Amino acid sequence: MANIDDLVTALAQDAAAVKPAPHPFLLCFQWMGAAAVYLALALAISGPRPDLLDRFHHTWFAAEIAALLGVFIVTSLSTALLAFPDLHQKRRLAFAPVAAFALFLGVMFLAWRADNPPSPLPVHSFECTLSIALMTLLPAAWAFYSLRKFASTHYRLAGSAALLSAFSVGALWLRLHEDTNSIAHLVEWHYLPMLVIGVAGLWLGKALLKW
Repeated sequence: MANIDDLVTALAQDAAAVKPAPHPFLLCFQWMGAAAVYLALALAISGPRPDLLDRFHHTWFAAEIAALLGVFIVTSLSTALLAFPDLHQKRRLAFAPVAAFALFLGVMFLAWRADNPPSPLPVHSFECTLSIALMTLLPAAWAFYSLRKFASTHYRLAGSAALLSAFSVGALWLRLHEDTNSIAHLVEWHYLPMLVIGVAGLWLGKALLKW
């Protein structure tokens, strides 16, 4: 019995204090705050589109930005919740991106219907997707680095949500920077690549977050 008591005492003395994990809402706010600073710096360097203030007076542009911002917020929150094995008992919020993307899809469909006659296409095409992808790298790397500190049991979904959140930051930046009003161009080269990003996130989640 004495040996057992000595062992328990030794283990108690050797135990290091464990820092509690932050609440997922706090984690989400930290990510969003860093992303906001990143977006502001990117716009300060690249410059906003010259007619940006005027474009916010157009209903469907403002609705698109609001819906895209909603996608960013909801995917960030979903990523934070998916970092926890029990989703912090907020399963509905963890899967809220489905509703956010449905709303975004509806806004883009209505904007496409309202773009009549169609606005002229810009002279470039895939360069937009490449620009957004490059802007995605830094917030995506930070998100995956942060997620590796947790014990997600939904690593595929967490990886997908993290990449979509980071990609939406890049999409917001380019939409506020690029001087184009062509909905067809936006759908093809800005937003459809989100499907590929979402699938890539599933693979990266398994590769980098599985424990």
